[in-house]
Amino acid sequence: MMPNGCTWSGISILLLLIMPCPSMAASQSNPTPELIQHLARIVGLARPSPMVPIPAGSFLLGSKRVDSDPYGKWTQFDDTELPQHQVWLEAYEIDREEVSLGEYLSYLQRKNLYPSDKLQHLIWHVITVHFVSDQTLTRWPALYVTWGEAHGFCREKRARLPTEAEWEKAARGSEGTLYPWGEAAPTSTLAMFGQHHVHEIPILAAVDSHEAGKSPYGLHHMAGNVAEWVQDWFGFDYYAYMPERNPPGPTAGRYKGVRGGSWKSKTVMLRTATRGGAAPDQRSATIGFRCARSSTSPLPLR
Repeated sequence: MMPNGCTWSGISILLLLIMPCPSMAASQSNPTPELIQHLARIVGLARPSPMVPIPAGSFLLGSKRVDSDPYGKWTQFDDTELPQHQVWLEAYEIDREEVSLGEYLSYLQRKNLYPSDKLQHLIWHVITVHFVSDQTLTRWPALYVTWGEAHGFCREKRARLPTEAEWEKAARGSEGTLYPWGEAAPTSTLAMFGQHHVHEIPILAAVDSHEAGKSPYGLHHMAGNVAEWVQDWFGFDYYAYMPERNPPGPTAGRYKGVRGGSWKSKTVMLRTATRGGAAPDQRSATIGFRCARSSTSPLPLR
């Protein structure tokens, strides 16, 4: 049951049509009764991702400039990845899987909020046109999520978004692999990438799928499926002056960091060193998130 007697299921559906909950109606459209039933079933099937411990220690961050092979796989995609150097991190934990759509909808339900109009439209479209089941949708990654919403989700579970350095270590391990799974070129068994739909409908995989593509620490989809928000502001030259221990990211910026590539990405975007950013209020079919938690003292939350 939600505050003010509101719920996504059962007897209160009629009440929502007559007198929608004020906090729900403030920024998002009210779903139809049929969609509310699907949302409730998706939430009922949700299960949280376990967290994986990442030990304290150093790892190889970034890329190196290779003038003799300017378009090689090991050469930086752009100068934001330079210079390559060792970074030391305290121990932390990070979600083994991307936050699922079922988990995210469950969070919205607890907060007395409806999904964004874009997410409502997508869910209804794939159910009614593409016959995607509630069981499949609950294991999709969360998407059309702003940075602030992802931040709020993680805070509720006494966690936070990972820093960019934490994300990269979890993706590539202490030795700095080219892709989460190693050096082999990406294939459809390793990652969900390179997809296209004429109507921009996302082509997604379950958050716990693609076992062969796991990172050295056992994380799923650190390349492809959805790209992921990180805690840091995106600093184009941050690697050149970042501290060598527990870098927290720039103190301010215009964009928040996004890592990992998505279902639409080309191969180069799946590299563990590739960096990117997006406006914090952006909602995208290609961006989701996962949460992290410090094993010792927490990093500042910005």
